Amino acid sequence: QVQLVESGGGLVQTGDSLRLSCVASGRAFSGNGMGWFRQAPGEEREFVGAISWDSGSTYYGDSVKGRFTISRDNARNTGYLQMNSLKPEDTAVYYCALGAGRWGMNGDDYKYWGQGTQVTVSS
Repeated sequence: QVQLVESGGGLVQTGDSLRLSCVASGRAFSGNGMGWFRQAPGEEREFVGAISWDSGSTYYGDSVKGRFTISRDNARNTGYLQMNSLKPEDTAVYYCALGAGRWGMNGDDYKYWGQGTQVTVSS
């Protein structure tokens, strides 16, 4: 069983940066794509970005393109979400997810999910 634990969230001001981390237990991390999603209160879950198992491919949601960067370190079983130029509309709980043979821009593409970390951006 794979467990994912996010960290790095917090309260920041508009224009600030944060880096979220997602540490995975088990041996499935290095061979599978991972994604980041977010959900604000009263809103549907939103795709933030995804990265292939070998970091060869990345995808981003339109609302974060050019501001957020996904990376991963398979040796450390860790994925990262670097968030720059944060805006109040980025406020949400952020989740990392790990695929099991498939990955993409839909939540259904992922089998394992973390518990989430809160990011709050004040204006």
